[in-house]
Amino acid sequence: MIDDKSLLQNTVLRCHAHADASEPVLVSNEEHRFLVAEQLRQLEVKPEAMLLEPAARNTAPAVAIGVLQALEVDEDAVVVVLPSDHVIPEEVAFQNALSDAIALASESYLVTFGVTPLHPETGYGYIRAGKALDAPRLLSDCALVDRFVEKPDVDTAERYLAEGDYYWNSGMFVFKAARYLEELEKYRSDIASAARDAFNGRKQDIDFTRVDEAAFRKCPSESIDYAVMEHTEMAAVVPLNAGWSDIGSWDALWQASDRNENGNALVGDVIAENVENSYVRAEHRLVSVVGISDVVVVETADAVLIASQEEAQQVKSIVNNLKSCDRDERISHRKVYRPWGYYEGIDAGENFQVKRITVSPGASLSLQRHAKRAEHWVVVNGVATVTKDEDVFQLKANESTYIPIGCKHRLQNMQAEPLEIIEVQSGSYLGEDDIERFDDVYGRSS
Repeated sequence: MIDDKSLLQNTVLRCHAHADASEPVLVSNEEHRFLVAEQLRQLEVKPEAMLLEPAARNTAPAVAIGVLQALEVDEDAVVVVLPSDHVIPEEVAFQNALSDAIALASESYLVTFGVTPLHPETGYGYIRAGKALDAPRLLSDCALVDRFVEKPDVDTAERYLAEGDYYWNSGMFVFKAARYLEELEKYRSDIASAARDAFNGRKQDIDFTRVDEAAFRKCPSESIDYAVMEHTEMAAVVPLNAGWSDIGSWDALWQASDRNENGNALVGDVIAENVENSYVRAEHRLVSVVGISDVVVVETADAVLIASQEEAQQVKSIVNNLKSCDRDERISHRKVYRPWGYYEGIDAGENFQVKRITVSPGASLSLQRHAKRAEHWVVVNGVATVTKDEDVFQLKANESTYIPIGCKHRLQNMQAEPLEIIEVQSGSYLGEDDIERFDDVYGRSS
């Protein structure tokens, strides 16, 4: 987070600011679905659809199912494709560039935004502008794309900066939904076919749309750049000078953050002595750093990362290491979102674990029972409506109840404020799959 909203929330609001914007279509993986839903609920934005990817297949297939959804609403839809991890502080400049992109997309161009480079950056791909496009509606010097180029070394990046006709590749796009599918079919019919099959086999799950898993897994993994933009003859670039930053790495987040007189971005409970040009983030406890410079230190409930600024983009190697060692940290988190709210792991040991559970206003957990664990609930804030077998009663702050093994039970929040409880589980097995559901407002089964 750069301000009081997440990057996803700012992305949604950025699109909503355009006069012709419709409700957004979001494409998310399974793990983040409830987090995405909660962040939109906080904005009071009801999306057109939230599509779930059953597997990671890069941006070309993800965009394909997104535009197929857009075509369900409007056969002439112009689609704006925005990653959720960008920072664009200069709103007016972005909206002006977006107007140019929409104007070009309406003339069947496939448009990307080229960020005017401020320094010889080696972490981004580049776009070389070609023939200028002249139209009375355009506000900036738009052009056809001459070519896309990979991330350069320092010397090449310096040359690109000196020549002046190269832009950073922002990874944002605007085009007619139908035109994208035409070009995808032309250059990568295998991706287009698999995406159509997956979308046609979709099923609704609460507020989410699940595309067909088997069909989507058959889809080749490819970026929109490689699949379409590098091949189409109708690629156009719109210059963007709006303070853009791709927060894809911790050093990029440091660049985008407010920094003190020593060049440090300090977030949370941090004590820094003799520290320079560093990003230090503390989310759950005091973090003290002494006598270092040009580093990234990030403390979360899940893990702690310490890296040099130069190596901060190599976090993927850590993820690959965790994957090769089959460690759960790469996929599981202490804070887990559910359709009714979320829970956080506080402590765990042999035959016990402790969770903090937050239930959203008006939300309800399923009527369920466990075969191998008992639970003790203590209300911290709010009013809990509790079902225990045939009994239904309320608990207020500092009141508690015990749920024995085999007892049918449900937790509800019938109030206008969030409900917070502490749950202590004990038993021979504490996994989330020890749930037998009898009734669930979200349509989930055991």
